[in-house]
Amino acid sequence: MRAVLGLDIGTSSTKALLVRVDGTVIAEVGRHHDVDRPEQGLVEMDPAVWWDEFRDLTRELLTLAPDAVVESVGVSGIGPCVLLTDDAGDPLRPAILYGVDTRTSGMLDGLTAELGGEDVVRARCGSALSTQAAGAKLAWVARNEPEVWARSARFTMPSSRIVELLTGEYVLDHHSASQTTPLYDVHTNEWIPEWCARIAPGLPMPRLLWSGDAAGTVTDEAAAATGLPAGIPVTAGTIDAWAEGVSVGESVPGRMFLQYGTTMFMIVPTDAPTSVPGMWTTVGTHPGQPSVAGGMATSGAITEWLRKLVDGDWPSMLGEADAAGIGANGLLMLPYFAGERTPIADPDARGVIAGLTVRHTRGDLYRATLEATAYAVRHNVEVLRDAGVPVRELVGAGGGLLGRLWPTIVSDVTGLPQTIPSVTVGASYGSAFLAAALVADVDIRRWNPPVTVIEPDPDAHAAYGPGYEDYRELYEATKSVVHRLAARG
Repeated sequence: MRAVLGLDIGTSSTKALLVRVDGTVIAEVGRHHDVDRPEQGLVEMDPAVWWDEFRDLTRELLTLAPDAVVESVGVSGIGPCVLLTDDAGDPLRPAILYGVDTRTSGMLDGLTAELGGEDVVRARCGSALSTQAAGAKLAWVARNEPEVWARSARFTMPSSRIVELLTGEYVLDHHSASQTTPLYDVHTNEWIPEWCARIAPGLPMPRLLWSGDAAGTVTDEAAAATGLPAGIPVTAGTIDAWAEGVSVGESVPGRMFLQYGTTMFMIVPTDAPTSVPGMWTTVGTHPGQPSVAGGMATSGAITEWLRKLVDGDWPSMLGEADAAGIGANGLLMLPYFAGERTPIADPDARGVIAGLTVRHTRGDLYRATLEATAYAVRHNVEVLRDAGVPVRELVGAGGGLLGRLWPTIVSDVTGLPQTIPSVTVGASYGSAFLAAALVADVDIRRWNPPVTVIEPDPDAHAAYGPGYEDYRELYEATKSVVHRLAARG
């Protein structure tokens, strides 16, 4: 049977699946892994995990579906990340992860000033420098680890690293490049040579491709390692949230895509590159698809932290959180357990749980966690609207859709309807779709039609109003204390 392979390297797991060219999932496998946190604010990963898991999962899939004839491969992964390798392609240090790693926070103002100020950076890159920006992390290595920098010949992200190992090609997709601020111009869709030379001196920039373009074909060496046929095409790949957006057909201005995962990611397509303070302007997976994006530093990560803390199981905790009701019996949480990305851009923010009493249960805590992430989504929506970017509806995907409680709370808090598609596997499915487009005539609307629309409850939306106002006030009221605590941690 004709099939394609899609793979996504996430923060806490790698998922891979085989899909028929008509969109039917044949088999799905996964592996859990951990990130490394050597110090507060540093979040890294051993890049060997990416290839080891790709190789092992691919062989497992081929064993599960021996009749599948894989015709193409699509990959995605967390990002923007920075992995530096030498001339032989060997990693020089652990990979630096996306905005959850805040090591660059102390150098952002200086870098911005070097380039002429925030307005100048925004005019070309669409976004201000932040801890999310991969370009700033390259600058951090160049200035803090000169011995590593002197040997650096290439930089990749999880998806482009897999592409390189499969095909031998040094490429990066335009979307990932648009998150390397200040190295990429979102208007011309090209590297900015003078800023590359200043920020990443001497480092050759990868060849740019769109996410669905063929980067190359599987080499004989990669075929022997993975079991894939030699010579089949491999997409250029992209960052996981955008692959997940592809999986649900997210390309309509005014529709916000929500990625319910370890972190919550938000994408709103726009008609033209639009700069929104506190948010990120990016290009999409295909030409002519600019967007504004936002992201929480933690969301699903908090629910997993809580589950482990109370030794709970998801079905029981979902039921208890549902029973807790709106307002979690007087609990309110700030979900900034690893700082926060958008819209407050505060790497020293921390989680706060207000209103605790001895009568509160784990169900109340879990409910407060879900409500906190929903309040964070509403905060991002309001910032977008204040900047003139319309947000009229939501579309969700990802593992957090289990049980529907979380997306229901998000719709009630924001007051926005939310579409749930038939397949919510996520980024690996979007990567498979991009791979299928290389070898067949495919349409995501046929692959993954919507099956549910969650309509917000007007009474619930009104009931959440005071909680949202308290949420906004709680951050401002506790910020100075929390920053002092962060400095001690």
